[in-house]
Amino acid sequence: MRGKDERGIIIALVAVVMLGVVGAMAALSIDVVTIYTARSEAQLAADSAALAAARVLANSGATSDTTGGSMTGAWTLASAVALQVAEQNRIGGVNLIASQITIPAAPVETRRNSNWTFTIRVQVNNLPTFFARIWGTKFITVGASATAEVYNPWGAIGAAFSPAPPVAPICVKPWLLPNMDPKVTGAIFDPNSGTIQDTTLLGWTSVVPGTGIPMSSACGPTGDCSAPPNPTPWNYYPGDDLTFPHPTNSLPSCTPALTSNYQQSIAGCVPTPIACNAQVNIDNTPDSNRDLETTNAVTCLTHTTDGSGDKVDVTGGSIPPFQFIAGADNPIVGLSGKDVEVSDSLVTVPVFNSSSGVPPTNPVTIVGFVQLFLNPDGLATPTVGQVNATVINMVGCGTKVGGTPILGNGASPVTVRLISPPPAVN
Repeated sequence: MRGKDERGIIIALVAVVMLGVVGAMAALSIDVVTIYTARSEAQLAADSAALAAARVLANSGATSDTTGGSMTGAWTLASAVALQVAEQNRIGGVNLIASQITIPAAPVETRRNSNWTFTIRVQVNNLPTFFARIWGTKFITVGASATAEVYNPWGAIGAAFSPAPPVAPICVKPWLLPNMDPKVTGAIFDPNSGTIQDTTLLGWTSVVPGTGIPMSSACGPTGDCSAPPNPTPWNYYPGDDLTFPHPTNSLPSCTPALTSNYQQSIAGCVPTPIACNAQVNIDNTPDSNRDLETTNAVTCLTHTTDGSGDKVDVTGGSIPPFQFIAGADNPIVGLSGKDVEVSDSLVTVPVFNSSSGVPPTNPVTIVGFVQLFLNPDGLATPTVGQVNATVINMVGCGTKVGGTPILGNGASPVTVRLISPPPAVN
């Protein structure tokens, strides 16, 4: 009896086996994609939380505190914000919870420092699998970490940096302040080392009855800087449109409307970074309307048409860490009365090397920056053009900085950026 014809059976068996193999591979690929997606979500959560914490540290004024004593309080605020931001992120379709987020402990040192770092880690230990369960793997662990740096070059002078890297913030306002302390006789920064000279200037408000002076134009009511007068404390010279080029887009809607390049540079964002030791020019063009232009542009920038702009939270006193409260005029609906990390009222102003009794001549050299909070009343009264501001940060450069400028993240002179791996503590 002849056997049955079995020709082709091997091909059929291979096809069946291949179907199973391909099916298993396709099933496992779903798990692999799930893992990679979850890993990307974890990294995004860590990055956003670390950057948010760093911005709080940068805007708190703590890096400008020469004693370092306010860093612990600032760290507490930054940690709370980092946790809040991380918990808004989803991994594998589920929001993170506090137990899955590792926040760094507050630094114990109070010595001067220049590049504080904040490292956060997120980790989910029970991300479910789908098809990998056939091998007994029901859950996998997915995690990521991120480190954000907060850098203020004044503290790097004489430290491990040789030379200290400069900073180059954007959105710098076209007001050139002489390196003259408005509180005491002396300089704001040492022009050579960049060291902060007056530690009490941090948190000082330029208009306080009986103790303060407003920030005013050095050119006077006529606006004529064709022959710049001698520098005096807290009297600014207008920067020219060549070194402070006015923005051409993303300008706010103002009433009255912006009418000059100078106003657009105040109310908008100058896109060109201004670096430590850069040489910039005073605008020598006479402008009899400059004080009124300043008033209208500052009012537009700070949303203070009825005096209800953002303000500094002085609950803990006029000392860092600083916090900010949104005013009723804040353009974001629902923020009024709530704490905010950033505000349009936070501005960066350059400080140039100057000598008492010697009129400045173009170009002038930037030796530092002050970060100011333009207070809700906008302009001091009754004189038009006088700006009411609180000192939030001081960033000294000096001639010892060098190398490629750190652009950081945003307009703050205290730069914020993600770094990998984290640098050694200085």
